[in-house]
Amino acid sequence: MTQSSKPDPRHALVTGGASGFGLAIAQSLLAQGAYVAIADIDAARLQEATRSLDSANVLPLKLDVTSVDSVRAAVESCKSRFGCLDTLVNSAGVIHIAPLAEISERDWDRVLDVDLKGVFLCCQAAAPFLCESGRGRIVNIGSDASKLGCGMIVSYCAAKFGVVGLTKALAAELATYQVTVNCVCPVGVSTTGMGQDVLSWKMRKVGAKLQDILAATTAGIPLQRNATTEDIVNAAMFLLAERSSFLTGVALDVDGGLLSTMPMPGAAK
Repeated sequence: MTQSSKPDPRHALVTGGASGFGLAIAQSLLAQGAYVAIADIDAARLQEATRSLDSANVLPLKLDVTSVDSVRAAVESCKSRFGCLDTLVNSAGVIHIAPLAEISERDWDRVLDVDLKGVFLCCQAAAPFLCESGRGRIVNIGSDASKLGCGMIVSYCAAKFGVVGLTKALAAELATYQVTVNCVCPVGVSTTGMGQDVLSWKMRKVGAKLQDILAATTAGIPLQRNATTEDIVNAAMFLLAERSSFLTGVALDVDGGLLSTMPMPGAAK
């Protein structure tokens, strides 16, 4: 029996690549032999991440996703270093937690600029190269807040709902070029930087201990455990794989059933 040929390695740009989901996805791509540019606005964290990855296939890039010039320069650097660009993972993101009355215009603009405009700019700049490759992949990192209105994170919800809409629109536009565009929508992961910020806010707000907050979160998830970074990486890597080539425009919930199920009242545990 003839073995199927191994797919060509991917040539990827990962924003927010110096920490959290971005760094973990970069690690998984590298483990598959990919060439990966990790792009981040935090120079110190970028340097540390590059050391931790310890691979000749890594290209560290200082990137401000809200700047057209910075984004275009990053994409050109990938093309110059790798010879092509066929994969884009948009993981850069920020959150602002505050009641509606306390959200300043500056706060609003920062979240929308990073979380939505940044995704748009990176997709726009990378699209010509992804289309040229004939096997392009875009994976955007959304949130459970892409599907559900959440108080106290109004700007974040607005941005992440927008990411899902952008994902679907780009999936339609780029399908002719065999570029798939999908979105992973994770429930909160407590071990990421953003997850830690949210946990700290909750502990201050309700005066509860860390273990109590995590236990309450677990109790609300049908599968009865909290999400891990690995859960989100596994979903992203599936959407980047050749075997998912017929999936596009998908906003995949990675939430243990939180948004898709409802317990039957009176049902025994």
